[in-house]
Amino acid sequence: MIIKILGSGCKRCVTLGDNTKLALEALGQQSEIIKITEIQEIVTYGVMSTPALVIDDKVASVGKVLTVEEIKTLLTRSQSSCC
Repeated sequence: MIIKILGSGCKRCVTLGDNTKLALEALGQQSEIIKITEIQEIVTYGVMSTPALVIDDKVASVGKVLTVEEIKTLLTRSQSSCC
């Protein structure tokens, strides 16, 4: 699973990244987290509002700082639908 945090690096983006790390730890999962700050690359995902969370190249959330619990739910759903 590859997780991407899209955003300028603002406090909201950093918080989403931190919450994602905590969610992964709580689930006992290890995944690569990539931070994307280049606006041209962010736009390729169709994202116009940040922060955004992308799981395995699918946009999971836009314009919201998700809680650890919300991210855990998304990661669990993504993992169960991948195989």
